[in-house]
Amino acid sequence: MNRESVNMQIHRIQVILLLMVMFVAGCKPVMTTTPSTVTGVGLLLEETIDDRGWNSKGYQGLLNIHSNLGVDVFFKEDVDTLDQVKRAVKEFSEDNISLIFGHGRIFADFFSEIADEYPDIHFVSFNGDVTGNNVTSIHFSSYAMGFFAGMVAAKMSNSGEIGVIAAYSWQPEVKGFQEGAAYGNADSNVHIDYVNEWSNVEKALGLFKKMKADDVDVFYPTGDGYTIKIIEEAKNDGLYAIGYVGNQSDLGEKTVLTSTVQHVDHLYELVAEQYLEGKLEAGNQIYDFQDGVISLGTFSSKVPEPIKHEIEDAVLYYIETGELPKE
Repeated sequence: MNRESVNMQIHRIQVILLLMVMFVAGCKPVMTTTPSTVTGVGLLLEETIDDRGWNSKGYQGLLNIHSNLGVDVFFKEDVDTLDQVKRAVKEFSEDNISLIFGHGRIFADFFSEIADEYPDIHFVSFNGDVTGNNVTSIHFSSYAMGFFAGMVAAKMSNSGEIGVIAAYSWQPEVKGFQEGAAYGNADSNVHIDYVNEWSNVEKALGLFKKMKADDVDVFYPTGDGYTIKIIEEAKNDGLYAIGYVGNQSDLGEKTVLTSTVQHVDHLYELVAEQYLEGKLEAGNQIYDFQDGVISLGTFSSKVPEPIKHEIEDAVLYYIETGELPKE
């Protein structure tokens, strides 16, 4: 038997052994990157993990990766400049961390700038535009979530005045809220103000008081650090609010009509699994209700059953068709 024939026989044996392994493992595809090659996952946050919203969800996602995937995890808080990111990534690299999450939009530019220096690390950020073969940006398709919040607000407002206290004008949920309110009640009037920061509680409260003076009785605070405070103020004044990012009905069942929930913790684990399987793609990746990472939270008992069912049917229709209800 010549050398070529021997090599072919060896190849056939390897293929047979591979198929046997796949059969025993339940016919799962072979991973191009295995958990054994990943020594750690890192997380960078602009602020702290105790905001009971966006940042705490990211931290919970990191814990999920540790618990469910058996990977060591590390995190750093209050990282919000390029120099800080460079120092943090350098430290992570020295610890052989190969997957780094930047929990916010600002990390998209930072990671795109430094990614070439770390070809063995995959960088993941949120809601920004990225470049690089080892850089991914995760986008929640939050227009629809704002649309459903607008529907609820318009249908539940007694004054016809409803308001969004947004962090930034680029947030798709703001436009979605306007469109959803118009569908829910064409006579409703939407007030919009911007904090231009994620966590400026003082400014957000000032906008709340301004809207309240204009008879706004349903508030949608789409920020991080100030969302809970706005909900608490609405509760104190006997007004309504719609939760943001987390299921915040526990802040006041009769105040929080529902919440637009981004299951950031689940998405973290999903992305890490994709990375471990060699399936995580670079570039901008979009996730929506259909992916199970966005949903509406618990409905308040104040929401009449017909309205609740109408909203739930609209969400189900969107999941099945990708289309929002129209006039």
